[in-house]
Amino acid sequence: MTSLFEILMMLLGVAKFIIIAHIIMSWLISFGVLNTGQPLVAQLWDGLNRLLEPIYGPIRRALPQTGGLDLAPLIVILGIFVVETVLRNNAPAFY
Repeated sequence: MTSLFEILMMLLGVAKFIIIAHIIMSWLISFGVLNTGQPLVAQLWDGLNRLLEPIYGPIRRALPQTGGLDLAPLIVILGIFVVETVLRNNAPAFY
């Protein structure tokens, strides 16, 4: 059962990394540092959007309109932190 705990924690860590990479990439695109006209940037951006949109979509629909500010990634990261905390606090159950 310890391996199940470690696998869950690793998956949550990977999810956090992907979401933070998406946030940073969106900032770089917004400020003109990255150009989506470049094939590699466009493929990465499209891949991240396709991967994260099923997670962000329901959250965006539930949140009130905030103009240009997207709070869905923040909500997802907070949710991941909550799940990690619950798993860590119940870690003895995995042993």
